[in-house]
Amino acid sequence: MPPRSPLSPSSPPSPSSRDVVVAALRAAGCVFAEDEARLLLGAARTPDELAALVDRRVTGEPLELVLGWAEFAGRRITVSPGVFVPRRRTEFLVEQALAQAPDASVVVDLCCGSGAVGVALAAALGGIELHAADVDPAAVRCARRNIAGAGGHVHRGDLFEALPGHLRGRVDILAANVPYVPTAEVGLLPAEAREHEPLVALDGGTDGLDVLRRVAAGATDWLAPGGCLLVETSEHQAEAALEAFTAGGLTARPAVSEELYAVVVIGTRGTRRGRV
Repeated sequence: MPPRSPLSPSSPPSPSSRDVVVAALRAAGCVFAEDEARLLLGAARTPDELAALVDRRVTGEPLELVLGWAEFAGRRITVSPGVFVPRRRTEFLVEQALAQAPDASVVVDLCCGSGAVGVALAAALGGIELHAADVDPAAVRCARRNIAGAGGHVHRGDLFEALPGHLRGRVDILAANVPYVPTAEVGLLPAEAREHEPLVALDGGTDGLDVLRRVAAGATDWLAPGGCLLVETSEHQAEAALEAFTAGGLTARPAVSEELYAVVVIGTRGTRRGRV
């Protein structure tokens, strides 16, 4: 087990606090100890709070959960225990969605987790009708806190079953950050993910594409003419994902970001309509 923080709850603040925090984080194996120390020091209002935050971090809790927020697409997204932490690589999915449908007026964030993707799209597009959905009640509670500011709606349920019927055939952007880790590889994930994030947000079935196939198969019923489905996957899964999109009646192509190590499969339906 990683060492606990050497900070005592009764220790008064001192100029050496930062050095003590950095040393504790380094001993626990935190690669970006200096950056994390700055964030933890900024979050703590008292020495007691600082000691508690550092203890949580050095015993393996993800930094974002310790802080209560994650940075995503230039915004702070609230995250809470038991909720998938948005990754920076998923910003590429947002970028691709905006490039594909810059005039989108109806957006759905499926498998929304914290709602980070929906919030980022709403901020960039402005004035849209935003819906998000997840099967996990903890994710739904967290997403509601984030999406409320964007005037969006969050629904609980299994994929499309969660969505209100009036969205059928109207969705311009369907962003689905589905789980895509093969079941046999979940145990190989970093401990931060294995121990602190929900399995339903990680495990994508035997080859990692079970949920992706279900989304691709049902997407055309919900997409507007010219609407697009975007799903993040891995490089070695991209070909099979493209096949699933094509089987679902979508015109599909991959997009790759070498900088973010991100692969997004994009599927479109028909001819785009203008924004109303």
